[in-house]
This record gives sequence, C-alpha cells and structure tokens, in this order.
Amino acid sequence: MAYWLFKSEPFKWSWEMQKARGDAGEQWDGIRNYQARNNMRAMKLGDKGFFYHSNEGLEVVGIVEVCELIHPDTTIDDPRWECVDIRAVCDVPKPVTLKDVKANPKLAQMSLVTSMRLSVQPVTEEEYLEVCRMGHLENPPRSPE
Repeated sequence: MAYWLFKSEPFKWSWEMQKARGDAGEQWDGIRNYQARNNMRAMKLGDKGFFYHSNEGLEVVGIVEVCELIHPDTTIDDPRWECVDIRAVCDVPKPVTLKDVKANPKLAQMSLVTSMRLSVQPVTEEEYLEVCRMGHLENPPRSPE
C-alpha cells in the first residue's frame, strides 16, 4: 500500500477548489522537482494521500486519491515534467497542523518533518493512520493493496 502527501498553497489551489472538481479530479501540475515527479511516477490508481495547505494554514485538511496515472503536465511544453490527477475523497474532520505533526514522536521521521520543502511526498501506512487518528477520521479510506 502506498500513501502520499500533496502540498498546495491555498491561494493558488485550495481544498475547497479540489473538492469542487468532483469525481473528475484535477491534474497535479506545476511540479518542477525531480524527486516529487518521481514520487508521482510511483503512484498507482486508487492510492490515497493527504491534501496539505502549505504557507497558509500549514495543515492536513483532506484525503485525496490518484484517479489518473502519470501523464505529461499540460501546463508546460517540456517532456521532463509529468503529473497525476487526484480527486477529493473526504475532509479531515479536525485539520492536523504541522505543529501537531512535529509534536508527535510517532511522526518524527515523516517526510513532512524531514523534507518540508518537497511538494509531493511519500507517507508510510503507519504515518497515514496516525495523522488520520489525530484528525478524528474514523475508518480512513485506504490505498489498494
């Protein structure tokens, strides 16, 4: 099972905007970091992830899933840059702040703590379940096996 974290500045693309796209989802474009792009290359359909508001809020606000596999980023004419499409699955009832993540010893090795600048990050299953617990999300949606 694979889990992910997708960072977005809410003034550019917010959780509310993501939810408004419905089942169609939205391409996660604009990524210009090789490690983040490679993370997207490793994704499978149905993989779940956190939608994280960066810069403003600094918190996990929702759960998303990969609904289209890696494909060219249509916002740039450069074959190096690719993206996946994601769709909103559900809100996190109590947003989980970066401060709360950093204060939890179970999350000390989470990429959000150790690689804060990376815009698309892997999340372990244990980290995913712990953040969901902190966010009061009972029976969180799971990635396929």
